Formats: sequence, structure tokens, C-alpha cells
Amino acid sequence: MRAGIGGVVALVMAGAMAMGAGPGAAPAARAQEATAGAAAPDTASPDVPDTASPAAQPASPAAKTAKAPPRDPNIGAVTQLPLPRYVSLKTNEGNARRGPGLTHRIDWVFTLAGMPLRVTAEYENWRRVEDADGAGGWVHYSLLSSARAALVTQDMAEFLVQPEDGAAVVFQAEYGVVGRLLECDRDWCRLSVDGEKGWARKAAIWGVEAEELVE
Repeated sequence: MRAGIGGVVALVMAGAMAMGAGPGAAPAARAQEATAGAAAPDTASPDVPDTASPAAQPASPAAKTAKAPPRDPNIGAVTQLPLPRYVSLKTNEGNARRGPGLTHRIDWVFTLAGMPLRVTAEYENWRRVEDADGAGGWVHYSLLSSARAALVTQDMAEFLVQPEDGAAVVFQAEYGVVGRLLECDRDWCRLSVDGEKGWARKAAIWGVEAEELVE
């Protein structure tokens, strides 16, 4: 039987009032910027100037009145990847800010490398993410990984040898344990937790959409 402790999220507030956090989050006395090395920097990449363009030509009347097609809200404006989608925290410290930029204050600090996060918006080098409790903010893209993970949301969830009820139990995991997501069918997902692998119902984990298939 395997058990572990899940991701921890710290809440950083300005002033004297502190806000409460749900499971997997804890208040923080102060926010620290992620440093180079163990954690990727919480800083945007320097702007790269556009290359010189040919001399501009007067726009035709048709061009002046043409309207851009409406943007699909289910597709990221920067990456063209689906929204929402799941990623994981690349480092053991990631600052979640009030807005997409270093001038915005830090509301949360994610502190568990590999924890799953849900991307809900994109702006330049920033991604708005949330954890299983809906807490989060804008995180620099360099702190995120496309590797998939899942968080156990049931107490002592059973992981089975096959994706079917009645199959032999391989191991159990406590609420809050994070595992690597290997594959999912319509109802079940296979995770790797501390070297052990097993199938759990999607209802027992967070980090995958209800109808999502993962190969």
C-alpha cells in the first residue's frame, strides 16, 4: 500500500488580511521569486524586436473595412492548443500572479514539482492556471511542462490491475497523492505512483477531462 502527500499551494496576500486555501494549499508568509537552477525563473523572456519590414503600402478600401474572423475561445491565442488543457508544474516553486506580468502581485506559490494544473487562458509568455481547488493565477510558461499528471481526490483510492470493477487491487493511494498519468480510456486512467502502476476510475482523480482519451 502506497501513500503520499499531494501538492501544496501557498497563498500570498498584500496587507494584513489573509485568505484561506482549500486542500493542497497553505498560507505563505512571503513569496519568493523562483531562482535559476533548481527552479526556472519567474520572468518573461526579453522582447525580441521585429525585423525591418518593407515600406508600407497604402491600404486599400477593402482592407480597411475587412474584419478578422472571430477567435475560437477553445483554442489558445498563443499556442493554438486546446483550452482548457492540463499541464504539470516543472519546478518545485512557481509563482502565480494576479495578472500576466512581473508587475502583478503574487497570489499563490505552487510548491510541488509534477502537480497537475489546468490552463484556462494564454497571453504572450504567460498562462493562467488553476489547481484542483480552483486556486491559481498567471504563471510564466517556462515553469510549466506538457507532461501529464493526476491528483488523487478520494481517500485511499484503489488502483487496479485492469480497468474493470472487480479486478485485483495493485495498491491504494491517499487523498492528495500525485501520480504520473500514463493513459486514459473513457472511464479509467492508468497512473504511476512511486513506481507502482494501476488503473483508477476518473472520478477518483483530477487532471483529466471527463471524456478525454490519453494515449
